[in-house]
Amino acid sequence: MTTTLRPHDLIWLKTRDALESVTEDWVDGIWHTGLPVVVRRDVDAQGRIPVGVRGMRRDQRAAGWVKRESVVRVCSPESLVDPLELLRSPFVSQPPVQLALLLAQQRWPWTWGVTGSTGYALATGIPVIHAESDLDLLIRAPEPLTREALQRWQQQLTGALCRADTQVETPEGAFALAEWLRDGKALLKTSQGPRLVRFPWSREE
Repeated sequence: MTTTLRPHDLIWLKTRDALESVTEDWVDGIWHTGLPVVVRRDVDAQGRIPVGVRGMRRDQRAAGWVKRESVVRVCSPESLVDPLELLRSPFVSQPPVQLALLLAQQRWPWTWGVTGSTGYALATGIPVIHAESDLDLLIRAPEPLTREALQRWQQQLTGALCRADTQVETPEGAFALAEWLRDGKALLKTSQGPRLVRFPWSREE
């Protein structure tokens, strides 16, 4: 597997024992290789991929590690927002998918995708979302984006069918869009931990 893996990518593994360093007991009874794990933001001296395991309950979340050679399939957040695929989804009537479809039918100057429980449901067909579920969104921003364009996106989420939160991914890390638009600064999540920044595309602050 030579694909560059990024936080929020869903990955499937070859074998059950490919999932390393997980200590939560519930994982043994729930997780199997038919279910993906999600890439999280961390670093490992051995070069392993940091992943999270999702259970059926909100409190069932576990962290672990996998070796790159154990990955057999990757599903990125941006691969889940094709309008025709969203229309064919068994969850198309759910508010988070309806909102994702609304966004997918518009043109945006960036690549974006769906993460969280809605992304997991769209990728697996497993009904982990319901009428009260949030929609977690991700914007890929390798280059700086204008505040005006991001405000237009945020306006689509205000008063929408469900609560929606957007993370903007820069080469330096990811930040919460609503926080940055509101405060002019935000906590940037990096592999070395969070830091407060005003310009999330700059290494120096």
